Amino acid sequence: MTTLLYRGHDYVQHKEAVAKQPVKLTYRHSTYTKRVEQSAPSHTSLTYRGRKYQK
Repeated sequence: MTTLLYRGHDYVQHKEAVAKQPVKLTYRHSTYTKRVEQSAPSHTSLTYRGRKYQK
């Protein structure tokens, strides 16, 4: 069992750790920007403390 420390107190972990294969994440700039453009409306109106802003 693994002993954990949280805010100065020791805890015993009752679950066994699961060995998973790591997942490699990739960043694809064109895919990200395309999805952002599709999901966001072109003229978003925001209101902050009674004043309207355009995003």
